Amino acid sequence: MARPIWSGAINFGLVTIPVELYSATEDHTISFRQFERGTSDRIRYKRINERTGKEVAFSDIVKGADVGGGEYVIIEPDELDQIAPGRSRTIDINSFVDLEEIDPIHFQKTYWLAPAKEEYGRSYSLLLQAMEKTNRAGIASFVMRGKEYLTAVRAGDGLLVLNTLLFPEDIRDPAKELKSLPEITSARGKELDMAVSLVESMSDEWRPEEYHDTYTEQVEKLIESKREGQEVVAAEEPSEPTKVVDLFEALSRSVESRKKGRTAAPKASDLDDMSKADLDKLAKELDVKGRSKMNRDELAKAVAEAQSTAAAS
Repeated sequence: MARPIWSGAINFGLVTIPVELYSATEDHTISFRQFERGTSDRIRYKRINERTGKEVAFSDIVKGADVGGGEYVIIEPDELDQIAPGRSRTIDINSFVDLEEIDPIHFQKTYWLAPAKEEYGRSYSLLLQAMEKTNRAGIASFVMRGKEYLTAVRAGDGLLVLNTLLFPEDIRDPAKELKSLPEITSARGKELDMAVSLVESMSDEWRPEEYHDTYTEQVEKLIESKREGQEVVAAEEPSEPTKVVDLFEALSRSVESRKKGRTAAPKASDLDDMSKADLDKLAKELDVKGRSKMNRDELAKAVAEAQSTAAAS
């Protein structure tokens, strides 16, 4: 069972609810070590004094702020502790805003909030249900690990969720970052109608359990292939950009393809060579029920049965 990474209280109005904070996400990215090419020698990094060339212990390292002209102001760790934004143990909700008003660009990381003890469950449930009913998020600030965070506390699936938010100054201005802002031209009537038709034909419910990190799966397959001395097969090249003169035709073919269903389904013999991710996509197109809980072999069997049923009808 995970341990809370922060504990304190939510304050809204005169109500105080002791809570504990848990991380809601984790990173499954495959980690690599560094080696010198052609050898099995690991590459390691050391903290080196650039003047003396000697290694420096971590405890002897302090921070320096660049003030220009090659000058630095040296800051000791305890000095940062002294001016850290409070030593607050509270999440102070300042206001409640419509959740849909928060631009997704502000969302940063997600955490779960749970009542610190069972006795606080009633007030916790009250806040949760009030936000569910109003579809609002409580905008609050709190301090964790010496840093202040702007947050949105909202109702999740049976519990309170806290999202850390980027401050406005953390978000770059696209006019300053892009070489030039895209020039939005008025879409032609028929092209726009066809594009809308394509969007509507591809519309679906949001089912996150149907999406997987297929790139990581491919990396794992690459590692296993190289471990077994097999030849590495390159993936298909990305599609070429659609030419402007072909745009309407490409849209038309896309809509027609959606109406008829996908192009010729893979043969049963081909399913054995497909990855779980590809089978998952095919199962989604065939509307195979319960696919999110199936392993690769179960998916292949279900897809074959669905193809056989579709062909018979």
